[in-house]
Amino acid sequence: MKHLKSLLFATALFIGASSFVSAQNKIAHINKEELIKAMPAYANAQAEVQKLADTYEAEFQDQLKEIENLVKQYNAEAAAQTDEENIKRKKQVDGMKQALAIYQQQKNQDLSKKEYDLLKSIADDADAAIQAVAKAQGFQYVLDSAMLIVADGKDLMADVKAHLKL
Repeated sequence: MKHLKSLLFATALFIGASSFVSAQNKIAHINKEELIKAMPAYANAQAEVQKLADTYEAEFQDQLKEIENLVKQYNAEAAAQTDEENIKRKKQVDGMKQALAIYQQQKNQDLSKKEYDLLKSIADDADAAIQAVAKAQGFQYVLDSAMLIVADGKDLMADVKAHLKL
């Protein structure tokens, strides 16, 4: 009886250790940010966002220059104008400055949204590739190695890049 208990205990211990070892083999890691930056679509998205940012900046600078020119003109003419006209002109300039500030805020929101939309599709493609490779290789879990302290598991970067033909 004592021998049977020892045998059962040893069997349970062996099965538990085997399960632990096989579970360790089912975990892989990848640096998703590095993968996304290696994708050609990422460079295209960054170029598109930069082009839009440059367009917005040029429009902003044009509007700013228009305001500055108007202020110079109004300052030069201020002595010849009535106080009422100068107050009206000041309100006009203040309104233009406020509109420019709103434009700049909207520009920043538009750029952020555009970048998010472009990067989301790239991240979705990366996720799909990671899932396909992990499934093909039998991994149950794939962790982002950017957040890992110790990464002894399989690194899927080369396999996912091959899957994406990078």
